[in-house]
Amino acid sequence: MSRPGPPPRTTAVRPHPGEALPAGHRRFLIRGQLRCPLALTVADLRERWPQRRAEVVFDCATNGPQHHTFEGPLLREVIDAAGPAFDARRRKDRSRYLLAVTGGDGHHAVLSWAELDADFGDAPVLPATAMDGRALDGSQLVVPSDRCGARYISALTGIWFGTCAPPEPVPGLPSGDLVDSS
Repeated sequence: MSRPGPPPRTTAVRPHPGEALPAGHRRFLIRGQLRCPLALTVADLRERWPQRRAEVVFDCATNGPQHHTFEGPLLREVIDAAGPAFDARRRKDRSRYLLAVTGGDGHHAVLSWAELDADFGDAPVLPATAMDGRALDGSQLVVPSDRCGARYISALTGIWFGTCAPPEPVPGLPSGDLVDSS
């Protein structure tokens, strides 16, 4: 896996005192076990990476099937620009990483890097910048393979990237044994 050049730079957009940033200029943070954490806007996502299209259908519990077309960069390309702190040559090292995505309404979801990695799931997950031909004010996580829209997180505020600690061994059991908790 080749490393791209330096990560994209962001430009400062400062409101006048007491004025909020326009929706399209609000930043979300990509942080964690990365060589160069990023603060990005929807405009950054539109301008700095190739835009992909995903036609999706997900079954909404309240409204039934929803059909939408989303556009945005591949999330793995955005994360690659931040420089994941794993050894890209070691597949097992890459398979230990997670992404925790948070939205402006407090919803959050977890994905594994292996879902996105081209050597594993190769899922075309997007931080979408447009839906049905209309620009979004805030980026939205889009997981095209999901039948349920629960991981479609709106108005992204942050993405944490890293590993979690492996489960603690169960006292009294040799390591490697599974416990049936049912």
